[in-house]
Amino acid sequence: MLVWTRTGKAVTWTAFALVFGILVLAPFLVVIAAAFAGSWNGVLPSDPTGTHLREALSGDELASLSVSLQTAFLGGLLAVTVGTWGVLAAHESRWARVADALHNLPIAVPSVVVGLGLLVAFSRQPILLNGTKWIVVIAHLVLMVAFSYGTVGAALQRIDPSYADVAASLGASPARVLWRIRLPMLLPAISSAAGLSVALSMGEVGATIMVYPASWRTLPVSIFALTDRGQAFTAAAEAVVLLVATVVLVISLDRLRGRAAER
Repeated sequence: MLVWTRTGKAVTWTAFALVFGILVLAPFLVVIAAAFAGSWNGVLPSDPTGTHLREALSGDELASLSVSLQTAFLGGLLAVTVGTWGVLAAHESRWARVADALHNLPIAVPSVVVGLGLLVAFSRQPILLNGTKWIVVIAHLVLMVAFSYGTVGAALQRIDPSYADVAASLGASPARVLWRIRLPMLLPAISSAAGLSVALSMGEVGATIMVYPASWRTLPVSIFALTDRGQAFTAAAEAVVLLVATVVLVISLDRLRGRAAER
């Protein structure tokens, strides 16, 4: 820490606590309070109830949670696979900068533009995906692959290449070097990329709202629809469910990353 005096540290931590509390913590607390509020006519909510949470865990809302989980796993898995393959394919290649630009292009434009592009591209033959769940999965894949590519790529840059060189000098084939040397050393980064991709996918709404069919509506889209209809309390309850599900997934994947690092 660059501040050395006690007074300076106290001022710095106080300022941080205020900013964090107002901009980060307070919105979460408001959403949680609204999820259990029967009414909110004053400064604080009143008539606490669990009705909204029960509604968020039943019927179409529960189906939306299932859709979000399936989309996050499918899109996240594909994003990690494509991102890792792209990193390994472009490593020490003259096309590395081109690969970096292509993989990071989706996050350089608004997500609604990505969604609109996919909607136009896959609404006609020969590849007709509009109206299916796969166009939603592909949208999440396109948006998450940049984060997977960046996470795994940064880890690959830090790995000492001598391990692979020694294995190759002892007669190991390129495929064996990849399978027994590079991928095990990249496993913690791949696990981190999976956690990041799943977390981002669980909250993605910009591209999803452009392409989703009625039979494949994710939880963020349901929250947006409820808010648009003025059902703020039920939307808040669904937001709490989304938050809890995402945290559980991220913690679970982080435990897997920890086990991979121990190996």
